[in-house]
Amino acid sequence: MLRVLAAPFTVAAPSGARIRDRLKDLTVVDVKVLALVGEHLGRHQRADLAVRVRIGNVPAKQTGRAGRKKRLTALSSSRWAGAMTRASEDQYQLSMRCLADERAGLRRRIRKIGQRLAVACGQKHGRVRGYADRAERWQKQRHLSKLEARLVVVEQQIEHGRPAITLGGRRLAGTRHHLAEAGLTEADWRKRWAAARLFLTADGESGAPHGNYTITVDPEDGSVTLVLPEPLRYLANAPRGRYRLACTVTFHHRHAEWLDRVSANRAVRYDIVHDAARDRWYLDASWSTSTPVVPTPEEIRASGAKLLAVDLNADHLAAIVLDPHGNPVGEPRTIPLELTGSTTTRDGRLRAAITRLIAVAHDNGCPAIVIENLGFADARATGRETMGRGRGGKAFRRTVAGIPTARFRERLSSMAHHQGLAVIAVDPAYTSIWGGTYWKRPLQQQTKTIVTRHHGASVAIGRRGLGHRIRRRPGVTAPDQRIGRRRATGQAVSLARPRGTTGPPRTAGTPHQGGKTRPCRSGQLVLFPDLEDRSRGHRAPTGPVREELANIGQLPQEW
Repeated sequence: MLRVLAAPFTVAAPSGARIRDRLKDLTVVDVKVLALVGEHLGRHQRADLAVRVRIGNVPAKQTGRAGRKKRLTALSSSRWAGAMTRASEDQYQLSMRCLADERAGLRRRIRKIGQRLAVACGQKHGRVRGYADRAERWQKQRHLSKLEARLVVVEQQIEHGRPAITLGGRRLAGTRHHLAEAGLTEADWRKRWAAARLFLTADGESGAPHGNYTITVDPEDGSVTLVLPEPLRYLANAPRGRYRLACTVTFHHRHAEWLDRVSANRAVRYDIVHDAARDRWYLDASWSTSTPVVPTPEEIRASGAKLLAVDLNADHLAAIVLDPHGNPVGEPRTIPLELTGSTTTRDGRLRAAITRLIAVAHDNGCPAIVIENLGFADARATGRETMGRGRGGKAFRRTVAGIPTARFRERLSSMAHHQGLAVIAVDPAYTSIWGGTYWKRPLQQQTKTIVTRHHGASVAIGRRGLGHRIRRRPGVTAPDQRIGRRRATGQAVSLARPRGTTGPPRTAGTPHQGGKTRPCRSGQLVLFPDLEDRSRGHRAPTGPVREELANIGQLPQEW
């Protein structure tokens, strides 16, 4: 039984912006001052977070933020204290949401394993299959006990409101015990650990000089100044307890937007970040933007424009352009997507692939790009139980884990919005299966490019975004290939049928001309006129065709 498909929707435009520039030519004194300020503020912010965790999951008015901020003000400044308490609250709420997600995932995994354990080895009860042998069953019982123990711990943490938070990163903390495998020395690890625990974040403030009083960037000369905490005021080299860095920043990317905000004294948040691996300092600027009203899928369809449909895969993007009627236009396109290397390298390659997609959309006059609303959240949470077993299952799980579904949609929606394009997300159910079944062969018949099932899936995605059915209608005209090319699809709009009947069977190619439908007579739907007289030599239908005829009462008694 097919599940109910979710309606297509337009992905919301980004509600904020973040840009980065490197702090070049810092002096030794500048680096020392930044490290002292970051360590001082980071130490007190971690202490404030510990206090917030001990308070537990209570309403916002009962967290005692005003008192905590007052104590931190004496150790830093009022604005630094506000940023620290805000960061503590954000970190706490994020950790509680992660615990809730982990609890839901553990429950799904425990329920799925319990269902399979209830079936004997090598047998099947309904749609639930037991484990292959007793050895696998025993391993699953052990794994189930571990999951249940972990679930008890998570539920206790949620009940008491005490999440486990590692400032600096749990992965980096675990690397301390595996320095040889990570290729680090103890000194290198301590540098990265200290850099990850610095706190140099200043929230923006509308009306303040250039949008931020704590960390200020002058748009005239690009100079950077910051307020020193009270115990470190003796390091000031500028009036009013401030320190001026020797370097300047420019913000080449989205410079005009940043300049408009700081010139109007609108709020801009700044973060000073230290990359210990490359020994570089960066300044990040971020601000919120007004959320624009994006067009709905119905409005985009009404415009009668073409759409670019994209199927995301682990190593490439399969794309094709569709006209308003759901017919493929032009050649299927394959854009390589190599997601190896460091995080920065992978992100750069993903941006390059999205840039090529946007160029294809502009070249074909497409106002929107259609993608799948992928998440794999349930599959990742359930794990091996629903993603195969053995060597094939392991390879499939690795492939699913490597597909950047969330990052791709975020990057695509942001970059497409700035290029004047909309992004439509559709339900991903059955797109690969139906696309490969009904569209791979027709696409290959009209091009010399090698067509894969992923190109067929992109057609299915685009047709779903246009509101059409994925499967092709029978009775598609096929002119002589010597004087005309075979059409890839037939009429996109469904014809009205008598109430209580079903549609004709769909086929992957052009159906036989002798078996086309004909107009209804006396309120009856005759699917195959040749079947009315068995003397013509036709064989009795089998499989889905026979079931279809039997359902609507068109199957002769002798068959």
